[in-house]
Amino acid sequence: MDSQEKALEQEQNVEQNIVETEATAPVEEVATPAEETAPAEEAAPAEEATPVEEAAPAGHERKQYQTKKEVLARAREIAQGDEVPQKEEVDYLKTAFYKLHVAEREARLKEYIDGGGDPEAYQILPDEDEEAFKAEMGIIKEKRQKLFKEQEQEKQDNLQKKLDIIEKIKAMVTSPEEANKSYKEFKALQEEWKEIKNVPAEKASELWRNYQLYVEQFYDLLKLNSEAREYDFKKNLELKTKLCEAAEKLADEPEVISAFHQLQKLHQEFREIGPVAKELREEIWTRFKTASTVINKRHQQHFEQLRAKEEDNLARKTALCEKVEAIAAEENKGSADWERHTKEIIAIQAEWKTIGFAPQKMNVKIFERFRAACDDFFGRKAEYFKGLKENFKENAEKKRALIEKAKALQDSTDWKSTSDKLINLQREWKTIGMVPKKLGDQLWEEFLTACNKFFEARNAAGVGGRGEEHQNLEKKRSIIEQLKAAAEEAGDGLQEKVQQLVEEYQSIGHVPFKEKDKVYEEYHAVVDKLYKELNITVAKRRLNKFKDNLKQVAERGGNALDNERARLMRQYEQLKSEVQTYENNLGFLNAASKKGNSLIDEMNRKVQKLKDEVQLVRDKIKAIDAENSEKE
Repeated sequence: MDSQEKALEQEQNVEQNIVETEATAPVEEVATPAEETAPAEEAAPAEEATPVEEAAPAGHERKQYQTKKEVLARAREIAQGDEVPQKEEVDYLKTAFYKLHVAEREARLKEYIDGGGDPEAYQILPDEDEEAFKAEMGIIKEKRQKLFKEQEQEKQDNLQKKLDIIEKIKAMVTSPEEANKSYKEFKALQEEWKEIKNVPAEKASELWRNYQLYVEQFYDLLKLNSEAREYDFKKNLELKTKLCEAAEKLADEPEVISAFHQLQKLHQEFREIGPVAKELREEIWTRFKTASTVINKRHQQHFEQLRAKEEDNLARKTALCEKVEAIAAEENKGSADWERHTKEIIAIQAEWKTIGFAPQKMNVKIFERFRAACDDFFGRKAEYFKGLKENFKENAEKKRALIEKAKALQDSTDWKSTSDKLINLQREWKTIGMVPKKLGDQLWEEFLTACNKFFEARNAAGVGGRGEEHQNLEKKRSIIEQLKAAAEEAGDGLQEKVQQLVEEYQSIGHVPFKEKDKVYEEYHAVVDKLYKELNITVAKRRLNKFKDNLKQVAERGGNALDNERARLMRQYEQLKSEVQTYENNLGFLNAASKKGNSLIDEMNRKVQKLKDEVQLVRDKIKAIDAENSEKE
């Protein structure tokens, strides 16, 4: 094999490498529907918008569409016009349209839910813009298919034309005596070859190899005068030298992709130029190949870096999916938990939008995983608040009914009977569950106003005798003093004494209205102090007594201890539930309201008493566990 044949073989190898390199370059994947399929009609509960992937081919600036009408207009322009539909733009139009389409649909759903609509009853209405867009995309698809067939047929026709040229040059090579006479025809065939463009890719290498082979053979047969021959070689050398210089300048091109595509055009031109003198053929090809290698390496490194970045993006997006899935799996005990988790997910969604594309095979899959986790959380959140809203509505209606009853009684002069009725209404009010805080404050104020109007009128009328109220005040103050004295005492009978005084205090009737808050606060200050001390002492005694009885329970044999433990666990869970109920109700009372302070204080005392009881039951369970350990 001579140097020219080696050069030709090397050229083919490099060309093949270019084709393979370009074929392996990653293509940005876009999260778009199929060619003829719209996105699924199942939309996320749009409490917060979940992210939609945007896609634009690397290195290209894309128009930012603001409305579906703009996208539709561009699609119609392509479908109805004469321009050739480009795949990249068609894909981008689909992405842009459905991004806007889904955003609009989620906004409508959010508006529907915020207006009190039932998410399960929500129906997605047909969209005229979407139908029109799908129709235009169908036309574009047909145009692209037609264009593809025409291009494939053109490649086949070009292939045949080039085969015919090769056959003609081959015939010239087999008639050496006619070579000089055929030179003009040969040059014409070369020009014709240059004019013919694309051929099927799988035939290109073999076709070019045969063409070059017979061209070289023809030149070797020529018996033209050396001056003409040298001129031809010199002209070809000048052209190929310019191509070498152009390829070498591409090393400074900042756009790697652009440099690579320019290099491909230079290769096409290099192949179409005739040979140079034999002694220069390998040298000129080596120079061109060396310049090409620099560009090819930059091109390959660019996509290796891009793939590494995409893998890093995939890892980051996977971590965000896991975070959202973990949040969605957590238990939400109330509105505060839902709102806290909502803020966390919104922050994760914002972070997601800052991360670029994942690898092509995983880009859509990881986005679907992320969206599914977000949809799951916001779907369950919508259901929770729907149920809570119904509960609030029911409680508000109950409280409004009590307000109406209180208003109906506020002008009554049947002092004794009406007093009892209003007190019963106040007790019933405490049993009603929560409503939103703003509404709850409003209803409470309205209810309290109606009650106070009656009691102020009753006190102003002096009904029941102010003397009796003052006597009650003196009795209560006397009991308060006795309780204060008891607080300084100690002994086994202290609890019974305190309980007796408390019962006596509670049996005393009304005191003057202006004094009731003061005496109430004074009474509870000393009682709270006593109870706090007594609860600790009494709890210890109850626990010690329980431990003493455990031996007798254990002696019964069988599952006596286990049964007792199970009973205590049920009591423990029930007490915890009561504590949680009281604490939830406390959250909806207006602590800032002076008239609501007594109710809040009373509820706080109940909560503390329940918590003490919870601790005692927990200690009893521990005692049983210790007894079981000793038995083992």
